Amino acid sequence: MNPQINTTNFNERPFIAIWEVTQACDLACVHCRASAQPDRSPMELSTDEGKHLIDQIADLKVPVFVLTGGDPIKRPDLFELIDHARLAGVRVSLTPSATPLLTKDVIVRLKVSSLARLAVSVDGASAETHDAFRGMSGSFARTLDTVRWANEVGLPVQINTTFSRRNINEIDSIVALMEKLKITLWSVFFLVPTGRGKLNDLLNAEEFEAVFAKVYSLSKTASFDIKTTEAQHYRRFLLQQRVSERKLGIDVASQHERAVDSIGRAPRGLNDGKGFVFISHKGEVFPSGFLPLSAGNIREQELATIYRDSSVFRDLRDTSRLEGKCGSCEFKEICGGSRARAYALTGNPHAEEPCCSYVPRGYAQPAAQLKTATMLHVLQGA
Repeated sequence: MNPQINTTNFNERPFIAIWEVTQACDLACVHCRASAQPDRSPMELSTDEGKHLIDQIADLKVPVFVLTGGDPIKRPDLFELIDHARLAGVRVSLTPSATPLLTKDVIVRLKVSSLARLAVSVDGASAETHDAFRGMSGSFARTLDTVRWANEVGLPVQINTTFSRRNINEIDSIVALMEKLKITLWSVFFLVPTGRGKLNDLLNAEEFEAVFAKVYSLSKTASFDIKTTEAQHYRRFLLQQRVSERKLGIDVASQHERAVDSIGRAPRGLNDGKGFVFISHKGEVFPSGFLPLSAGNIREQELATIYRDSSVFRDLRDTSRLEGKCGSCEFKEICGGSRARAYALTGNPHAEEPCCSYVPRGYAQPAAQLKTATMLHVLQGA
């Protein structure tokens, strides 16, 4: 287990840094936060700028560093960047797209380059569902081939799954598929309606809880670890379940989180801008890839300065600014709700998590008609 898991000070450095190396991608995923396009932008960070960013990541001692896109394979200098990170002492994970560019030879080269983890997406239990998500026939088969190739060369694999109305009815089949694959981590994403993601595809609060229950049940028996992304309130759900089990005399001490490889798990309280930083292909710095509030650009300032001192990040780390249920919640320090989803639905990054069913102790719910009017305001695009 990474020793920095319990020592990362979110005010000083992020626990996770994600660099969108390009927005170029040959897929057209229906939930893509980047609205990726086939061609690379001339405004992308250059190889030298990318190496300088990696050096800053090394100086900050960020435990988890991810190269994402678009499709990172579209960058011809990808392996040069990974090699530079290895020499700088930075452990790199990669999220390529499952297209014909992702070949077995590429997987072998990634292993030789000492990539720490490969993450690919599975958004359905069948080719029909997954390929409809991805906008490309054959993507599902390519993804399963990629997992097999990575297993053959000993490269740890992470599966990312985004749940929405398009695949929620397949959750049991998706869980069954995860149990058959040889993976290190299943990362369960929950839709944030930004980019190509549509508000109509967003699950409601009760459906979130139903997915939480499935994830928690699987976590007790799975050979791989499970984490959630943009579902900070799963931490509240998890604590509630463990308290209930203790009351029933169930030994929860033995239900430890797995660490199959040495990439650390995120501490409690991690949130958009709070232990998390996203660098765009143009060098803009955001609290996450799902929260489009720019805090600066690494072409103009050092990453550490932006993360530590920008008002965007400082405000997001201040839980006293949380509003609605989140501001009154006894779980706000470990959860805090998705700031990205709050912003997507209200335009206010400090608003309450819109997909949480929990009502804090002593909290007086606003009148139903006021909440309905607020949602109508969003749906009308006001």
